[in-house]
Amino acid sequence: MSSSILQSLESHIPQDSQSPEEGTHLTPTAKRQKTDHHPAQSTMAEAETNPPSQSSSSILETLQLEHIPATHSVHIAFFRDVGNPAFLHQQLLARNPDFEYALINASVVTSRLQVLSAVFRAITVQVAKTMRTPKVHSEIVYSLSPSSNIAESYRRHGITPTSRDLVIIKVLVAPVSPPASAPEADAKHPLTAQDVEEHLRTHVQGRPVPFTDETLAELTDWARVRKYYKLNGMSWLDGIKDPATKTREMNMLIMGGMALRGV
Repeated sequence: MSSSILQSLESHIPQDSQSPEEGTHLTPTAKRQKTDHHPAQSTMAEAETNPPSQSSSSILETLQLEHIPATHSVHIAFFRDVGNPAFLHQQLLARNPDFEYALINASVVTSRLQVLSAVFRAITVQVAKTMRTPKVHSEIVYSLSPSSNIAESYRRHGITPTSRDLVIIKVLVAPVSPPASAPEADAKHPLTAQDVEEHLRTHVQGRPVPFTDETLAELTDWARVRKYYKLNGMSWLDGIKDPATKTREMNMLIMGGMALRGV
């Protein structure tokens, strides 16, 4: 990550939300919105640890991140026991525009903070026109990786034909209003959160669950995570006896690996 982006991430850390042991979260704050787009006043730190309950009719969580353009909104769904990963993977390979999502393998995700930080970075480089991948959604998957190898990041962090649990992210960008003289019939209907939710309900054969740290913890494959983020062979880490402390330290190392990619 470039120094300017790293400084931007660091500048958005709530100073009163961390103890000396917890270290620094490399992430912006965020405001949360419900899917009906009524804003709620909460920070990204709160979004990370205390996501709101979702109604039984909603599978989509909507966030409006701070320090990115207000035109960008982030929509997240979490599915377990997905029955058609091969189909979804094929749509991605075919570059089907109807399936323009970040499809993330949940088994190598350790926290909400990790995912939201990748989203923030991807949107930031999209706005700066310095993306390494074709789309902001592929950039999100790439941003999860500590490696500069794009193909490897897709294989390790993205969907595969056998993925069972998926974090699915859609970034919507509000269009610029058409000129007043433009015919109304020529104005393209912008995609909405409701459109995204209906599309996911139709095409993802899985069980929607809340996108929480608790749910993620049930799925994390720590052997793979430690391999991917090069956390093996650290005697001081292996010597930590308290599971919560050990997990917190590993999460901070993961965030550091993402932030310092390519440095």
